[in-house]
Amino acid sequence: MMLIPTHHFRDIERKPEYLQPEKCVPPPYPGPAGTMWFIRDGCGIACAIVTWFLVLYAEFVVLFVMLIPSRDYVYSVINGTVFNLLAFLALASHCRAMLTDPGAVPKGNATKEFIESLQLKPGQVVYKCPKCCSIKPDRAHHCSVCKRCIRKMDHHCPWVNNCVGENNQKYFVLFTMYIALISLHALIMVGFHFLHCFEEDWTKCSSFSPPTTVILLILLCFEALLFLIFTSVMFGTQVHSICTDETGIERLKRKNQPRERTGSWNTVKETFGGNFSLNWFNPFSRPCQPETPIHKDLVRQASSLSDMDNIETTEGQSEETKDSVEVTDE
Repeated sequence: MMLIPTHHFRDIERKPEYLQPEKCVPPPYPGPAGTMWFIRDGCGIACAIVTWFLVLYAEFVVLFVMLIPSRDYVYSVINGTVFNLLAFLALASHCRAMLTDPGAVPKGNATKEFIESLQLKPGQVVYKCPKCCSIKPDRAHHCSVCKRCIRKMDHHCPWVNNCVGENNQKYFVLFTMYIALISLHALIMVGFHFLHCFEEDWTKCSSFSPPTTVILLILLCFEALLFLIFTSVMFGTQVHSICTDETGIERLKRKNQPRERTGSWNTVKETFGGNFSLNWFNPFSRPCQPETPIHKDLVRQASSLSDMDNIETTEGQSEETKDSVEVTDE
């Protein structure tokens, strides 16, 4: 059970007209395991398409401007193999992050029958989300884009057109890591290519004309530098969130609610799947997390009876809080 301090209830979304259990539609029958998850958001879809386009543009410039025209066969093969492998892993990680359910809470489960099935005891409380009419587990947050409550939601990323949550954080971390690596690799190759072309005849450096070659290389250099900075920062913040067991939303809100922390190394193993191995870097390997129980973290324990009294009167929102929190008295 989670102990809930009184100040935590100030963050409850209060719209009593949406919080009545009898108005909640029962959740639909769950689909088969492995059902594809996809968010139909125009902005997110556009950002995902742009991401793929930029990676494919980098592929085009690296292969057809720098490597294939090169007379150094060994240099071209080694760098081409490394770059294409990293690009493939980056796009695979992007697909997994985009098409994996981030940990959505069953929609519409805040029905009277379901709440009664929880058999709440005196002093126990549950949160109900007024937007998706679901019982909100501990550390879950509602995403206005996905229109669902997401377990351990870190943030919604338009570049992967999905939330980053409990089930797909590994893929998002791998995506940022591989994009940063191919950006760094591209910058290094562009630097060597410019040095080589300055020493040799520009007409022999590429199958394109010198002006076209320079423009393509400058655009690639700008793209690689921009994404190297952006993805490196995102990778660092994600690793920090995993090691501290604190999501981005929790870090912004600084909720000081007492809860059990699993420790940095245990959290890393839960996120990436077991003990350290090559599977940590494999976007096709699923995190070795047990299936989330239906009732996991739904019922929470108020810290004391005096807190229960305070819950009903916090900030003059007594009636609204009563609708937001289910408490049973026997």
